[in-house]
Amino acid sequence: MTASAAPARTWANAIVQPACEFPLTPLSVLEGAIPVGLRGSLYRNGPGRLERGGLRVGHWFDGDGAILAVHFNDAGAAAVYRYVDTSGYRAEAEAGELLYGNYGMTAPGAIWNQWFRPIKNTANTSVVALADRLLALWEGGKPHAIDLQTLKTLGVDDLGGLESDWGYSAHPKRDPQTGELFNFGISPGINAVLHLYRSRPDGTIQQRAEVPLAGVPLVHDFAMAGRYLIFCVPPVRLNPLPVIVGLSSFSDALAWQPELGTQIWVIDRETLSVVSRGEAEPWYQWHFGNAEVNAAGRVVVDLVRYPDFQTNQHLKEVATGETRTLATGTLWQFCLDPQTGRLESMQPVLDRACEFPTVQPPRPSAIGHVTYLTLHRSNADVQQELFGAIGRFNHQTGSLEVADLGENRYASEPLYAPDALDAQRGWVLTLIFDGNTNASEVWVFDSDRVADAPVCRLRLPKIIPHGFHGTWKPA
Repeated sequence: MTASAAPARTWANAIVQPACEFPLTPLSVLEGAIPVGLRGSLYRNGPGRLERGGLRVGHWFDGDGAILAVHFNDAGAAAVYRYVDTSGYRAEAEAGELLYGNYGMTAPGAIWNQWFRPIKNTANTSVVALADRLLALWEGGKPHAIDLQTLKTLGVDDLGGLESDWGYSAHPKRDPQTGELFNFGISPGINAVLHLYRSRPDGTIQQRAEVPLAGVPLVHDFAMAGRYLIFCVPPVRLNPLPVIVGLSSFSDALAWQPELGTQIWVIDRETLSVVSRGEAEPWYQWHFGNAEVNAAGRVVVDLVRYPDFQTNQHLKEVATGETRTLATGTLWQFCLDPQTGRLESMQPVLDRACEFPTVQPPRPSAIGHVTYLTLHRSNADVQQELFGAIGRFNHQTGSLEVADLGENRYASEPLYAPDALDAQRGWVLTLIFDGNTNASEVWVFDSDRVADAPVCRLRLPKIIPHGFHGTWKPA
């Protein structure tokens, strides 16, 4: 933990102070008009508070989760922003100080605090929208159920039997035809166990399985391709002893061990059994993009690939408002034989620093699959700046369209929203922090023409700090 300091970069103005909640508020249109077919709700999650009692958390991942909802209807757009009311958030708010350890920090005070205070579930990473509730997701514990309209926290949700120490990842995958959800969690130990979950559309877990792993790796995301779930286990391993005795945070006890290579596990999604396991060269990834089974029966997966684990140090530095570590991820694609786990090809497809890949669902008139990404501006210092552009990459044509947001403007993960009136149209929404006006906005782009000016800009009542993931729920 470090003492609070003045921001060194313009983007840091969005996180230097804890975010302020606001009630449901109609939004004013700054430019353009809300498309008549944009009907539904945008939800975004991320760390809203990175300090308390004059001390900052140890890593960007440690901040208390806060959710933004923007509801689009015939009357216009209205937004609400609230912290996830976790037990740890309530306890620290009452004490006026940080009390718990987390991913990148040990609990303040005496060393025995690490032994008697549980890790705080920050509920700050992502959201998934179900028919009757929103789930705020975090890697190391159960989800929190949230009211879809008001964002009131309804309580911890065990999804019909989730074990608390197994975790439930922030990247569940939903089958677009059946509505089923697939996800995983990892329970630590001398050797970790990968827990697999298959859930009904209402979130209730109906099937589970376990896969033993070697050591304790860091696995953040996975891919779903046809009948397969694909896990790439990078060569990052936890040294558990310093964490157990309270001398180190999880983040600081993770080591890059390239000699281990990357393990690829192929899981049958119907039975949750292992189909194959393969070995590949070392790399690290946080996020996957499109995944599918091609005509030859091979699994093809897009991902943002890093050459090593320096990305973790870079993200740690974000919480300080000044990044010094260079960590560049670029878009790659691999092809593997699911029956053997053998990687048949691995190549870069976009030589430009990027993150947060999201996929446009297939449309009747679409040619090739499309990935939306956050990008650095063409002249940006990628070591010290956050992403100041979004892009639309067409994999068939190899073309990249870029929406440069302008100086001192920073984008969040771009999310695709289908048009409610025209199946051939769609929209891309991203949350913007404008450092020139010290304000946050929601920008809406035509999904086929992101290089054009946004079709609509909406002003938010308060600053929304930089966050991680979100979702779109059609009306």
